[in-house]
Amino acid sequence: MRPAPAMNHASHASSAAGASADGAAPETPAQHRRSSLAALALGAVGVVFGDIGTSPLYTMKEAFGPAHGLALTHDNVLGVLSLVFWSLMSFVTLKYVALVMRADNRGEGGIMALMSLVVDTAARGSRGRWWLMSLGMFGAALFYGDSMITPAISVLSAVEGLSVATPVLDPYIVPITLAVIVVLFVVQFKGTGTVGALFGPITLVWFLVLAVLGVTQILRNPHVLLALNPAWAAGFFLDNRLAGFLALGAVVLAVTGAEALYADMGHFGRAPIRLAWFAAVFPALVLNYFGQGALLLSDPTAAAHPFFRMAPGWALYPLVALATVATVIASQAVISGAYSLTRQAIQLGYCPRLTVRHTSEKQMGQVYMPWINWALLVAVLALVLGFGSSSALASAYGIAVTGTMAIDTILLYFVIARVWRWGRYTAMVLCGVLLAIDLAFLCANSVKVLQGGWFPLAIAAAVFLVISTWRRGRELLFDRLRPGAIPVEPFLASITAHPPQRVPGTAVFLTAGREGVPHAMLHNLSHNKVLHERVVLLTVLTENVPYVEDAHRVEVSELGAGFYRMSVRYGFKDDPDLPRALTLPNALGLEFEMMETSFFLSRQTIVPTRAPGMALWREKLFAALSRNSGSATEFFHIPTNRVVELGTQIEI
Repeated sequence: MRPAPAMNHASHASSAAGASADGAAPETPAQHRRSSLAALALGAVGVVFGDIGTSPLYTMKEAFGPAHGLALTHDNVLGVLSLVFWSLMSFVTLKYVALVMRADNRGEGGIMALMSLVVDTAARGSRGRWWLMSLGMFGAALFYGDSMITPAISVLSAVEGLSVATPVLDPYIVPITLAVIVVLFVVQFKGTGTVGALFGPITLVWFLVLAVLGVTQILRNPHVLLALNPAWAAGFFLDNRLAGFLALGAVVLAVTGAEALYADMGHFGRAPIRLAWFAAVFPALVLNYFGQGALLLSDPTAAAHPFFRMAPGWALYPLVALATVATVIASQAVISGAYSLTRQAIQLGYCPRLTVRHTSEKQMGQVYMPWINWALLVAVLALVLGFGSSSALASAYGIAVTGTMAIDTILLYFVIARVWRWGRYTAMVLCGVLLAIDLAFLCANSVKVLQGGWFPLAIAAAVFLVISTWRRGRELLFDRLRPGAIPVEPFLASITAHPPQRVPGTAVFLTAGREGVPHAMLHNLSHNKVLHERVVLLTVLTENVPYVEDAHRVEVSELGAGFYRMSVRYGFKDDPDLPRALTLPNALGLEFEMMETSFFLSRQTIVPTRAPGMALWREKLFAALSRNSGSATEFFHIPTNRVVELGTQIEI
């Protein structure tokens, strides 16, 4: 659900039309491009940078919190600030803005798009291809842990600002946080079309406030700007050694959400995201972090809540309200990201079908998935109640983020070496440096496993188990079906020699394979003793690209005896709509009248056995997933009154 760019663009278009109607000079193409770029950049500020934009709420607080044992000295403050600044430069500016965002899959980004791009470079059936797919699947699994922790830590850290205003409100922090989170998830079914246009302006105000708060403190102690020199970061490690290295576990909080630049690239494009980063987000973040550092140098007692202590007393309650709204927007982005990622995984065959509801008639990407929504809500509420504070949650946050970033770097190596063909040496040098930084942060966070880091790892392991089992189970299912499939050619010869009764209308048989006659057709012929006048063997194919143009979506070949072979292709971000696909023109000029067309689907019941291929407990898991998988009728938008389902039992 990414409404902001479209709504902003529409607003711009209407204003341009109004100017022409009033007799003002129309915009030139260059002016139109600049204004569209600005509108998209504003939308990107709200959707892409919400997560990283709320990191100042807790990063400096955690760096000097009791968990890391850092003394609040002049050199340590400048050292941490230097680490934060150069982490933003290396992680976000160099890695994601300069490199990873170049690795688009036909304009789309995200871990699934990156994996699809890389997997195509490996030979089918090779060990390397399997490893690349596994890495991509585990990176996607880690995202779900991130999407659970982000709403919990973000909203909780914002509401904790109330304790700075008055300790009397301390007992109400967790209940208020729970209420905000419940409301956020309950209204998800409505979509974000109504409030989405406000995301950009509100988040822009948030970044302006970040900058103003930082500047007011920097002006009082400009000495803090010395931390721009990386020598302070090096000195910090030399002075603190192991404690300094472990402090990276807090510093990494400053870059949480960096992967959103790549994940949301398809919604806004490279140029608007880069403009938003360099023109607004990066300067505001740096100014705020350095402002917090300046405050800590002059008032070490502010370490408990340096962000809120920067504000004057009269501004505390408005700042808490604005911070809460900003964290809700940041949470909305990762929730929508979870819907989008799950939808892509379903399309690519990594996940069972789940109910997908479209919340906008205009924006195809706006979807709502009830099962994912309620699962996330339960997990987020459990996190808030279980950990109780943003400081406790911070221990669980870094593992998922650093793990995902390390996987991005590994996949980036194959893009540089195989897709861009820059050469293996260049890829090794660039990605070697980036991976060393990723692993340093990952190792620093690994000591937090017992303090909460186990949670995202457990979630990732569970999700990885589900998607890998589903993928492997589907492969075994097709392997079991293939030997029993009757080849099409001898079947047609038999039909021609001994024709059964043919009835008026069209029968569309959905089949996953193209080699043989669908089981649903054999069952129908065996039990009903009839065939339709026109029979279409339809296979839905998902390509490793985000979208397939309508001109290339449908392919039809005539098999004879009234039979046709049809392929319908979708990208992993397309909305599979078979009735619509059947209305598209094709080479044979087939026309479909829905009221005279019946769709035959085969529903397999999986029977686990001890046959080789997968452990029995995983076969039972696959059987359970298959039983609870969503209906193909709903997923492909087939009218329910035109569907006939025929069941079969298959042992795997």
